[in-house]
Amino acid sequence: MVNIGVLGAGHLGSIHIRLLQQIPEFNLVGIYDPDPEKCEKARNTFGVKTFQSIDELINEVDAVDIVTPTLSHFECAVKAIKNSKHIFIEKPLTNTVAEGMELLQLASEANIKGQVGHVERFNPAFLAASKYHLDPKFMEIHRLSEFNPRGTDVPVVLDLMIHDIDIVLSLVKARVKSIQASGVPVISDTPDIANARIEFDNGAVANITASRVSLKKMRKARFFQRDGYIAVDFLEKKVEAFRISDGEISNSPFSFEIDPHNNGEKKILSYEAPKVDEVNAIKYELELFAKAIIEDIATPVSLEDGFHSLEVAHQILEKIESNHARY
Repeated sequence: MVNIGVLGAGHLGSIHIRLLQQIPEFNLVGIYDPDPEKCEKARNTFGVKTFQSIDELINEVDAVDIVTPTLSHFECAVKAIKNSKHIFIEKPLTNTVAEGMELLQLASEANIKGQVGHVERFNPAFLAASKYHLDPKFMEIHRLSEFNPRGTDVPVVLDLMIHDIDIVLSLVKARVKSIQASGVPVISDTPDIANARIEFDNGAVANITASRVSLKKMRKARFFQRDGYIAVDFLEKKVEAFRISDGEISNSPFSFEIDPHNNGEKKILSYEAPKVDEVNAIKYELELFAKAIIEDIATPVSLEDGFHSLEVAHQILEKIESNHARY
């Protein structure tokens, strides 16, 4: 069993506290939050012990779950790593690339397990889509949200778009070749809506849009690859797939014979809407964190993964800033 403590008792921190209490591999020792009211609420709601400082909590645990505002990620993680504690850290890894680089170095020297909370990797719809051996050459992704003051301490690129940057980087095994981007501050002082086009050395392209000033929520991705098209709805937990294959037409009403090149070489176009199993993505990622510690194996979303997403996110922000400077 892994003794774990939680830093941060806000909205997401409270979710982590509740789920950690449900995972047998974890013993939730307690929590710390600099806000006394949040500590009291967590203590009354979950019956957890509250600590008076980060250092006090770190001394009592094997691992630390960092669910604090982005601006404090680095400070909290450094304290934990320097005390040889494993860390689960919510996305984005850190606020700046320089902080991220230093964190990677410290974690490597301390030989601890580190995992970043890119939760959409564990979204049940994305897990269901993985059966199609995703190898997209073009991706179109929209993540739209209504305005919520929570998260506006960072630009929408670090708040929302970074989810999809991580998804894209997990699928495309090639270096980023070029980035084009634009964005606009609407309500906050940093971009609240942004679009980025990422091109890779292998020819793959991702077009990503993120907004936190929309009238409705949307979290959809479309993946186009050599043998078909897969659509993933992260919000509604649905998957649709159109695939082209050789062979004979089946009895399915969703299977059609086509002649794509008009040369007599027939192909089968089929439509599928695979079953999406119920999965609590946050609980699942925390369970895998425990498994990595107990079995001494790699975490599913490493600190390096989190850093690469952070690096691309900041390249997008630099492109947005350079575009603004021209006007």
